[in-house]
Amino acid sequence: MASTPNAVSEQRVGAVRRIRNFWERVTEGLAVGQLWGQFKAEAQASYGLYSRDVDWEEIRKERKSWKRPFRAGWALFQAMLMKLSPARRVLLLVAIVSFVATLNFGSGDHPVELNFGGLGVVILFVLLALELGDRVTMKRDLEIAREIQQWLVPSSPPVIPGGDIAFATRPQNTVAGDYFDAFLRTSPSGEPDAHRLIVSVADVAGKSVPAALLMATFQSSLRALSATAASLEQVAVGLDRYARAHSLEGRRFTTAFLAQIDPETYAMEYVNAGHNDPILRRASGAIERLSIGGPPFGLPLFTDAETLYPSGRVQLAPSDLLFIFTDGVIEAVNESGEEYGEQRLLASLQTAPPMPAADILKRVMTEVNTFVGYARQHDDITCLVLRVA
Repeated sequence: MASTPNAVSEQRVGAVRRIRNFWERVTEGLAVGQLWGQFKAEAQASYGLYSRDVDWEEIRKERKSWKRPFRAGWALFQAMLMKLSPARRVLLLVAIVSFVATLNFGSGDHPVELNFGGLGVVILFVLLALELGDRVTMKRDLEIAREIQQWLVPSSPPVIPGGDIAFATRPQNTVAGDYFDAFLRTSPSGEPDAHRLIVSVADVAGKSVPAALLMATFQSSLRALSATAASLEQVAVGLDRYARAHSLEGRRFTTAFLAQIDPETYAMEYVNAGHNDPILRRASGAIERLSIGGPPFGLPLFTDAETLYPSGRVQLAPSDLLFIFTDGVIEAVNESGEEYGEQRLLASLQTAPPMPAADILKRVMTEVNTFVGYARQHDDITCLVLRVA
């Protein structure tokens, strides 16, 4: 029985709908321009990964310039090949040979040619499945690590009289080496001390899981030391002592900014341990940088004396804005390799109208995200804003 025109039309509409739904699942709703931008960013990051293993100086020594692209391509292929396990290297080589291999047999009027291109496709598909399996397993483990890491930082800022706090972080990878916190220290009786608010932002040298593990130890050390009667300077010395014991001879040092604020008077004591100088924008628009302190935590000692961390003191006033950030903010790069830089950050803060801390933070993060576009970042981005009402 022949199909009616209406039935054919409905079949076509259904087929188009299924194709559209499949495409939306594949692209996650991204436009073609967004997909291309994401692909370029990923391709640049992958090229950077493989090119680090290439001896470019040796390639530049090649006298015949026309040979250099071929030598560069061969070197990049070897760099990619050596990232695989030995068994998968062999499979990849077999797949490549299969694409170009043909077998001729027979004679006379009936020659037979056998092409192994299909086998090469099958082998590449198997390799892709194996690599994806590893990636999914690793991603699942990193997601679990990310969840644990999120338990170590506050999910929402504390409520303080006469002011507000906001914070945000954008990990370079699934897990980050940046740390931020805001909490009340405990009194000798064990109760929260309403006059001692600790605000901290820290950045562990390195990336991904190793930095995240050290970030966790930094968090536990800061919380433990803050529960004692130690002064802020003594807390900093204690953090340095602990960091040196776990810094792999200084290779995993930590920069940090610690501040203790009395929410009643907004008198602030701070220690800057080799961190980016936070920006204090006064109500008048004047900019102050908070730099008093010492070197990063965890650097090796060259004398028997412990490193001291002198503290600075400032008085926060109504409408003052304190902006603490990690170097991932000012070192964020766009697709051209240009850095966001401190000048853009200062201009953004100086021109920001009076608004809640969360809105100021959103303004800065939006400007940074717009500037970098789809470029993959090399460091975590973390900001903490404190605004006095």
